[in-house]
Amino acid sequence: EVQLQASGGGLVQAGDSLRLSCAASGRASSNYVMGWFRQAPGKEREGVSWIRISDGSTFYRDSVKGRFTISSDNAKRTVYLQMNGLKTEDTAVYYCAVQTAPRIPTLLSGYDYWGQGTQVTVSS
Repeated sequence: EVQLQASGGGLVQAGDSLRLSCAASGRASSNYVMGWFRQAPGKEREGVSWIRISDGSTFYRDSVKGRFTISSDNAKRTVYLQMNGLKTEDTAVYYCAVQTAPRIPTLLSGYDYWGQGTQVTVSS
């Protein structure tokens, strides 16, 4: 019903910046939370950041605080992740996801739709 398309990834050097975008299409639905997750090879998928659509409140995992900024354009049904000061440990496939009901936003199981992911590679 809802498709999410993530884009903006690429190959950059440590210290560089990237801006990821996630655009929703298809059947409209209530979006309570939109979030970004990432998964590195051999590791579990982990939450990076999320934004509550109703009030714009945000969350960031400790390792990206001060470097990443999440924002949303609700009219465009798009969420962004501005990533500055990238580090090699940020290398991963980044996924966006949407929560259509009020659930705990940190849990993967609480999200209803997922994008295909976009690769971010940070070299030293």
